[in-house]
Amino acid sequence: GNPAPVVESTGTGGGFKAFCGGIGPDFADVTGASRAIKESEVKLCADNGVTDITEALIGYDGLSIAHASSAPDMDLTEEQIFKALAAELPDGKGGFVANPNKKWSDIDASLPSVDIVAFGPPPTSGTRDAFVELVMHDGCKDLPGMADLKKADEDKWNEVCSRMRQDGPFVEAGENDNLIVQRLESDPNAVGIFGYSFLYENSDKLKAVKVAGVAPDFDTIADASYPVSRPIFFYIKNAHRDVIPNMNDFLAEYVSDGALAADGYLPERGLTPLSDEKRAEVQKAVTEAKKLGS
Repeated sequence: GNPAPVVESTGTGGGFKAFCGGIGPDFADVTGASRAIKESEVKLCADNGVTDITEALIGYDGLSIAHASSAPDMDLTEEQIFKALAAELPDGKGGFVANPNKKWSDIDASLPSVDIVAFGPPPTSGTRDAFVELVMHDGCKDLPGMADLKKADEDKWNEVCSRMRQDGPFVEAGENDNLIVQRLESDPNAVGIFGYSFLYENSDKLKAVKVAGVAPDFDTIADASYPVSRPIFFYIKNAHRDVIPNMNDFLAEYVSDGALAADGYLPERGLTPLSDEKRAEVQKAVTEAKKLGS
């Protein structure tokens, strides 16, 4: 019987700008983030009177690249993945060419001489956003000329490092991960991209492609030794807690065992959960409004 919270998608940096803008009904109560708040953002908040903030690390976002259990083992670097799936690659002369790589062995002779086929999420998917940020950008940044391009024209860098190829090797498979599993089982040379929890649920049919020598599991995602992982936070404006109707109830639900525990509904949707000890620590911090930095 109460109004639903208004949720806006801004990205982490944009979220902190909205959150740190001030106190009152025109400013956000809570912001989500895929990294910890920066010192500059803490200062922005303080400059606008937002001085009492609680930080909640709720888990980790881990993406996986997987293929059929019957497929040969693969171990890829982020640079190799970028060279397989990017629309354009640097030509070494300051320009770009359409991605010429058709087989994995075109990228590196040590890789299998099979066609590159990757089933992945569409642009509307948060999984796609995370894959671009965590894999494509990391794989792109050290290629010849890309550091200079980022300094000179960050928008162009972002475009080149984000755009997936559309000439066949990368296939947008929609939001139905089960369909990707069927396709991977029928083509052992193909790989699929989805949240780690889905690979975990289908470990009888699929296995991980290692990234930089590390396979994803709950431990390697949580300690960030698996490269395609990131922490997931939210931040609370404590001055709003007792003013915004139902805000405390909302926060209690957000950090409840029903939401965050290994069998909770957020891990079911792809969150890599915290340890029981860490979850209890976060629950205490949120319910007791622990101030950031204290």
